[in-house]
Amino acid sequence: MITELAQNEYNPYYLNYIKKAKHDDIVLGLQHSKEEFASFVTNLPEDKWLFSYADSKWTIAEVMQHLIDTERIFSYRALCFARNDKSALPGFNQDEYVPYANANKTTKKEMLADFLAVRESTISLFKRLTPDMSARIGEASQSPMSARAVGYIVPGHQQHHFEVINERYL
Repeated sequence: MITELAQNEYNPYYLNYIKKAKHDDIVLGLQHSKEEFASFVTNLPEDKWLFSYADSKWTIAEVMQHLIDTERIFSYRALCFARNDKSALPGFNQDEYVPYANANKTTKKEMLADFLAVRESTISLFKRLTPDMSARIGEASQSPMSARAVGYIVPGHQQHHFEVINERYL
């Protein structure tokens, strides 16, 4: 687990994701998980892209889109917190996003390009944060969160979904 974070920097809901972050260095963790994502999507057999293990569950394409959407939202949160924005940021309902994302009409190549663009933006943001900026705490989903907590939640969230995919989809 990342020892740098205090308990007041994240909602306990995110602890599982934080524990799954593989690097203490946020930028290194984001870069490493970017490479893992690229390798996963590139090596995934085409016939698995639209596979779902149950009728009510997402396809792998939808899971990948969920990771991208979540990263966009969380990166915005990190930016707001780092800039000392005191606005209470809303939550989002992931299940309401998926049907409108058109993920199952998106090719692996298109999805990978989208992910890489989003991740490079996230990495760029975290490269520029000073320790003080990174430690700033804001509010999202009616809970406190620091900018640096986002830097661990994003790759940990990705790792969580990769574990689910490996257990249930492949």
